[in-house]
Amino acid sequence: MIAIPALDLRDNACVQLVGGSYEREEIRLDDPVNVAMAFREIGFQYLHLVDLDAATNRGSNADVVRRILGFADLRVQVGGGIRTIEQIREALEGGAARVIVGTRAIEDYEWLDEAASVFPGAIIVAADVRDRQVVTHGWTRAQPVPVLETIEALNDLPLAGVLVTAVHKEGLVQGTDLQLMEDVVEESAFPVYAAGGINGMSDLHALAERGVSAAIIGMALYTGAVDPRAVAEEFTE
Repeated sequence: MIAIPALDLRDNACVQLVGGSYEREEIRLDDPVNVAMAFREIGFQYLHLVDLDAATNRGSNADVVRRILGFADLRVQVGGGIRTIEQIREALEGGAARVIVGTRAIEDYEWLDEAASVFPGAIIVAADVRDRQVVTHGWTRAQPVPVLETIEALNDLPLAGVLVTAVHKEGLVQGTDLQLMEDVVEESAFPVYAAGGINGMSDLHALAERGVSAAIIGMALYTGAVDPRAVAEEFTE
């Protein structure tokens, strides 16, 4: 399993939110590019970059995204507000290793089928989960289909993976939803990326034992709950 730092963008700053609420911003760092550079220097090979403003139609951090995608020795998976095939193309041509698609991928299967066919092995579908239901539109709208049925419906597509975020655990640093992640791994035909609530090395080991391919770590890195260098050294390819 690999560990991937999360870098969430809001108003051109790097932020961390608690519990999926835009009203509960716990961390704010004014220079996201320096944050990305710091993760690279520590030894991380991957970065999870999300434009929260674009995801919620509040604006865009496109310039910051472009600058971070310019790091040749950092494999960046980028998401947030990506809703068209042209946006996927632009992200990949701009240097993204993978593109994360959430709301439209969940709500428009025919579009996702087309996008995955155009860019096989390049798309990660983000399924944000609260109470076993997928939530979209920046965690504000619950979908009627349970997460495991959503995962099952994706299995025939040529995806790079599926990212499951336990929104009810997000930013709390109180442990992730291990049973949810274990169930998703059993259901998914693709590599599973897990996020939400990871609070230490024990969580990372537990996720690895359950077959998770990658863990996205946010608050635990920013608050010092885990040692970034230890994580980068142990959980790498």
